[in-house]
Amino acid sequence: MSVVLIVEDELLEQEFLRSVVLDELTPEDTLLTCESGDQAVKLAKQHRPNIIIMDVLIPEMDGLNAIQEIRKFLPSACITVLFAYSDFSYAQKAISNRVFEYLLKPVKPTDFKQIFRRMLSTVSDSSAAIEELPEIKSDEPKDERQYFIEEAVKYIKEHFRERLTLEMVASKVFVNPKYFSHVFKKEMGVAFTEYVINLKIQYACRLLETTNYPAYRISIECGFSDPSYFNRVFCAQMNMTPQSYRKFACSPKPNN
Repeated sequence: MSVVLIVEDELLEQEFLRSVVLDELTPEDTLLTCESGDQAVKLAKQHRPNIIIMDVLIPEMDGLNAIQEIRKFLPSACITVLFAYSDFSYAQKAISNRVFEYLLKPVKPTDFKQIFRRMLSTVSDSSAAIEELPEIKSDEPKDERQYFIEEAVKYIKEHFRERLTLEMVASKVFVNPKYFSHVFKKEMGVAFTEYVINLKIQYACRLLETTNYPAYRISIECGFSDPSYFNRVFCAQMNMTPQSYRKFACSPKPNN
């Protein structure tokens, strides 16, 4: 499945590009349009397009700066830029942003259709791989995976005491849940659920060491809705009950 983003503030030009793209897409594909650089970055974060058609002279943030922002989290996106006039400095910056192609406006329909078909061909294999994850290894660049994993870990550490599901975190970093689960375990060495539980139990240990809270209060503070489940998880992780851990942690240690 392809996700295509067209960024063009001239509505007649946008409609022309849209009509050509729609002729090439299937019902399973997605087509998005917007008129500014800021909107382009937001839509790219939300929908993660694998094909982007970007005009350079657009409001709020110009197209090349928008591409720079998008490359931070979508380094493998296939991007073609549109110029209203020939300017070598623009072309240089486009090349540095690893664009697939650049076209001078007004764009000829035959030229654009040919380039768009090449873009579809370029992304088809990688798009198929992502759809079939986690069984098939992804060709997604490592830095893109690292980006959303770092963002996910940051979010988890801020919210692990709340009700937190894999689907919630995956949506926060705009990634398919199955793909997120697969990459998270590969990058972090543990499954998502185990990682969250480890954070909860580490926090429980700190509370047992530094407060007089009873076990049921600590279970609530750590995001467990059932104190008995908290006790079972704590025992499985620490090989002792919360009460035993508190006695052990707070007992005087012999001097060496």
